[in-house]
Amino acid sequence: MQATKTRNWNGVIREFQEFLPKVKDDSVVTLREGNTPLIEVLTMGELFERGLKIFLKYEGLNPTGSFKDRGMTMAVSKAKEEGSHAVICASTGNTSAAAAAYAARGGLRAYVLIPEGKIALGKLSQAMMHGAKVVQIQGNFDEALIIVKEVSMMYPVTLVNSINPYRLEGQKTAAFEVCNHLGFAPTYHFLPVGNAGNITAYWRGYKEFKERGVTDSLPKMMGFEAEGSAPIVRGHPIKNPETIASAIRIGNPSSWENAVKAKDESGGIIDMVSDDEIIYAYKLLAREGVFCEPASAASLAGVIKMHKKGIFKNGDTIVCTLTGHGLKDPDTAIKSSDKPITAEPELGKVVELLGF
Repeated sequence: MQATKTRNWNGVIREFQEFLPKVKDDSVVTLREGNTPLIEVLTMGELFERGLKIFLKYEGLNPTGSFKDRGMTMAVSKAKEEGSHAVICASTGNTSAAAAAYAARGGLRAYVLIPEGKIALGKLSQAMMHGAKVVQIQGNFDEALIIVKEVSMMYPVTLVNSINPYRLEGQKTAAFEVCNHLGFAPTYHFLPVGNAGNITAYWRGYKEFKERGVTDSLPKMMGFEAEGSAPIVRGHPIKNPETIASAIRIGNPSSWENAVKAKDESGGIIDMVSDDEIIYAYKLLAREGVFCEPASAASLAGVIKMHKKGIFKNGDTIVCTLTGHGLKDPDTAIKSSDKPITAEPELGKVVELLGF
């Protein structure tokens, strides 16, 4: 049998170049990010009526395990094109992993500021392994972001947080993929909200596809913050945000205004879910066979909350963005699961414990 040669996915810059700012081809820094699966939910019939179709946009299958790769390929490519030799970011984890990986790929240095003790080890290990210079500050993400902004203004280093305009340009490509995979725009799109760049980027992508005539409708954008870290919902910055969902533990989102605009323009909402609701959804997703980090599960927790309010109609299509892979935060997975049972290496005892 002869192998069949198939076309290799080229990463979001090359695949969606007509919708993105131009980048010289020799400056493109890519790990072939994007083209993540859209997985239909099959096992939650007890929660949702059969006429509702729910899909999971599983961004944990990007190269560094989160949606941040989409924006980072753009930000680092443009930095390289403009002659920069270094990038810097503040991070709760996923941004640092992506910045470090894409900087390494492009031959740039990476500097990362993180809140001490507030970052999942799976993410910290990535930034360290990719060679970033990591500084832990005795403060939160918002304080770290203030510092890196100042550093980028004073020294020759490119800021690659989502306030970098190229980040959101890359991230909007996930909306293109959703429409391409479904063949249309969904009725609702649910996302976790932390720094609020992703809901802003998805809305931009959906609008551009409709403006170009690729689709003929727009989804309602449904963003969900964690209850202990819900500045948009509460209407003011949160000085010391707290949630088990470390990726969205942000008290003063950079894209606050644009996220509210996306919500208003689309007829959607920005609401909040509790840590208990997040962990419940996190476990449900695992039973579906999809392992995501806790923050990702805020999207499904939001669907469950809205379903209880009776907002959905028969035939609605819902997409939930799962922002990062579960291996980003193995500690939470272990704490949330039944512990392994220890047994002597004897068939009878093992069979008894297995319940056969």
